[in-house]
This record gives sequence, structure tokens and C-alpha cells, in this order.
Amino acid sequence: MTESTPSSGPAHGPALLRGLIKLARPHQWSKSVFVAIGPFYWLTDNTPEDVWVFAADVLMACVAFALASSGCYVFNDLADVNEDRNHPRKKNRPIASGVVGESLARWYGLALFAAASLLIIVLPSQTKWVTGAFLLAYVVNVMAYSARLKHIVIADVMSLSMGFVLRVLGGCAAISIAPTTWLLNVVLFLSMTLAFGKRLGERRSTTGDVSTIRGVQSEYSDDLLRMAVVVTAVGTLLTYAGYVTTREADFSWPAGNPDQGFNLLWITMIPATYALLRAMLLLEHGKYDDPTELAVADRPFKAAAAVFGLIMLGLWLYVRGGGRGGG
Repeated sequence: MTESTPSSGPAHGPALLRGLIKLARPHQWSKSVFVAIGPFYWLTDNTPEDVWVFAADVLMACVAFALASSGCYVFNDLADVNEDRNHPRKKNRPIASGVVGESLARWYGLALFAAASLLIIVLPSQTKWVTGAFLLAYVVNVMAYSARLKHIVIADVMSLSMGFVLRVLGGCAAISIAPTTWLLNVVLFLSMTLAFGKRLGERRSTTGDVSTIRGVQSEYSDDLLRMAVVVTAVGTLLTYAGYVTTREADFSWPAGNPDQGFNLLWITMIPATYALLRAMLLLEHGKYDDPTELAVADRPFKAAAAVFGLIMLGLWLYVRGGGRGGG
């Protein structure tokens, strides 16, 4: 196979800086919200006196995973540079286009990993080692994906999904709490839905043979991906519905009467279901080939996510304000 050549030479000054920022993919940092999910739900049951210390530790873990993910993206782009140059959109990435040289990109990726490690070191001694272990496992998983797993059907999606699960585990470890099985199941099924949806979106948005830009696509089919998206989406909603049911005593209204009261947490099922089905619709029609881009660009999806967040914030304040019968 003949290597493609970059469309331009290495940039300098402001253009290089923009290329380095783009190479880090800061828009993907939104995925680090998964680091904070476990601690957020834990705080609905607990009010530690040093809540702001807990919040600071979670924030550092979020930033550490964001920087580590950027480092992984850099090395992923280095590994995929020739394929990216043949992709209609990815050919404009900084390394593929030649804006950032490959040698500089390697040093940049290592610097991002070093910055992530420093943030983990700042965490309390009783949490840093476990959090660091999950961060390392995250990096190893992504590197394994880039090197081999992305070429293996199903294993590619499982690897992507484990990236989100490891974020959750890292966030919980940052404040020494254990995630519930419900939370891990929801995250696993949701991330698999998005990963299979991404594969389907690529097939919908790409003209010609999609396997030329992602080799594993030769092993997938439209019908298989549709079925996988539906199965994992149903698993996501059913698992989240089960979690909502288990929290009936905590979010009942009137407070303290779960047998006859209304489970306020059920309200979150509405925007959650809409957002998931909306994402499936857009990926099916090829409007997007990346769920992250969909999440930041599609207004109805963003509105549903905002409504979900506002409802959860309101319920958190309700519980913290004595909604369960406390004063």
C-alpha cells in the first residue's frame, strides 16, 4: 500500500498552536463527565463535612482522565495517519494534514500523559494509587485498541465501552467509594450503544467502501449494527429503569412515604429515553458518524441532556434539603 502524503508542511507559531489544541481534541473532554457520575450519585446519600475537598479530588480526576485521553488520541492519530489521509474528514486532522509533525506529536502525547500523572499524584495518598491504577488501565486499554483491538469485530466496541467504565471506576476511586452494579451496567450498555451507533453512523455517512477508512467495518453489516444498537439501547433503558426503582425510598414525594408516594426520579426517564432514541435516529440516517459530535451539535439532544441534568440537580437539592423527611 502506497503511503499518502500530507497536504501541507508543518506549521509554525499560532497555526501550530491551533494544530496542537485540535490534536488534543478538547471537545472529547466532555466524556470525562463519566468520572464524576459515581461521586455525584453518592452525594445524594451522603453529606460529608468536607464536600468541597471531595469535589476538588473528583475535578482533578476528571482533568487527569481528560488529559490522558488527549494523549491517547495523539498516539491513535499517529498510528492511523495513513488511513486518516484517505478519509474525507479525518484527512484534515493535524498529523494527517502535516500541520503537526510526527516527532513533535509523540513528545506532545508524552507531555499530556505526564500532566495527567501529576494530577493523580496530588490526590490523597489513600486514593491516588487506586485512581492511578484505573487511569493506567484506561491508557493501556486505549493503546491496545489502537494497536490491535480496533481491527477485531465486537472486541473493538467492548474496548471502547471499557474506556467509559474505567472512567467511572477512576472517579469513584478518587474519593474512595465503590460504584454500584447498576451504575456500571448502565454505563457499559450506554457506551456500547454509542459505539455500535458510531459504526452504523460511519456506514451511513460514508460514500463508497467504508472498510477503506475502518477495516473492521468489513466484518460488520447494517443489519447486525442495527440489532446491536437496539439490544444495547434496550439494555441501557431497562437497567436505568431498574436503578430508578431501587431509589424509590430516597426520592419519594411526599417524603418518607415510598409505599404511597411518587418516585420523583422516574421523571428523568423521559429526557433519558428521548435523548437515546434521538441519537439512534440521527446515527441511522447518517447525520453524524460520531456520538460525541452529535452530543455537542444537535440542539434537541442537548436540550434533553440539559433537562436531565436540571432535574437531577433539583432532585439532589430536594434530597439534601430534607426531602426524605429530614430537617
